[in-house]
Parts: sequence; structure tokens; C-alpha cells
Amino acid sequence: MLADTPMAYIESLDAARRQTDAQWQERAKAMSGDGSVTLIAEENNPARRIRGLMRVALTHPQKVGNSLHAVLISVYVAPEYRGLGLADELLVACCDAAAHDLGAHVLELGVHEDNARALSFYQRHGFSLTGESKPFPQDKTKRELIMERRLTMSERNTDLGG
Repeated sequence: MLADTPMAYIESLDAARRQTDAQWQERAKAMSGDGSVTLIAEENNPARRIRGLMRVALTHPQKVGNSLHAVLISVYVAPEYRGLGLADELLVACCDAAAHDLGAHVLELGVHEDNARALSFYQRHGFSLTGESKPFPQDKTKRELIMERRLTMSERNTDLGG
């Protein structure tokens, strides 16, 4: 993932490789807690290779007085599955999970300023630029643009048939 799309991640491949088994286990433990949902699309065969994944988590800390926010923090589609609609399916499911499972009203994310394909993809799915940005962790001369989308009532009320 980090090798084929490095600008899509806040961590470099070298930094990821330096992590110890204990550090990876701690990360996995943190990702399995309340306040987050990870969606995984696997191949339907004995190998069960990952075709794609997205992870959404409640934002911490929440902004006082604002609607509950979640953030899309992991997005990956294997190269051979790109352009086939898998990312669309996963993002729709993430929006539903953020609203239904986490109770969020807004889903936000960050996109590298040079990743025009990702910007277009998220805009197609109702995300818009907030005007906020922050330095990109791997290259402080670049910016990570913040986007958000208000989640619809039907996404928040899927358990009510709505």
C-alpha cells in the first residue's frame, strides 16, 4: 500500500518498516476499540487477499458545540481493483458506518494537495473542501487539504428502515 501510493498515507514506507512487532500489535489493538469501524473487501477464494479497505473513526477530541465528527483515516484499493467501483462501494459503506455505527453527523478526511484523482473522487461523493489544511507529514512543504461531508438522515437511520 505504502509503496504504490505513498502520497495517500501520512507515514512513509521506511517508517512503517521500522515499527516493531509490539508496535504493530499496539496499533492493531487501538484500531479494534470502540469508536472506529474498519471495512475490508477480500477476494472470495482460499487466499482471502485484501482487495481494499477503509477505516473510519470518531474524531478525538470532538469540537465542543459541533455535531459529532468522524474521520476517514485509512483508504486502500489494490492496484488490480482500481477503477472497478470497489472504492465507491467502500466509501458508501464507510459513510453508512460513520453515521449508523458511530453516530456521526459529519465525515471528514485529508487529501494530499497534489492528489487530483482523490480530490475528484471525494467531490463526486459529496465531500467539499473546508478551506482548512495542514502540513503533509511526509513533506512539510506540501499541504493536506481537509474535506468533509454531512451525513444524511437515511445514513444515520438505516436501522429504522430510513
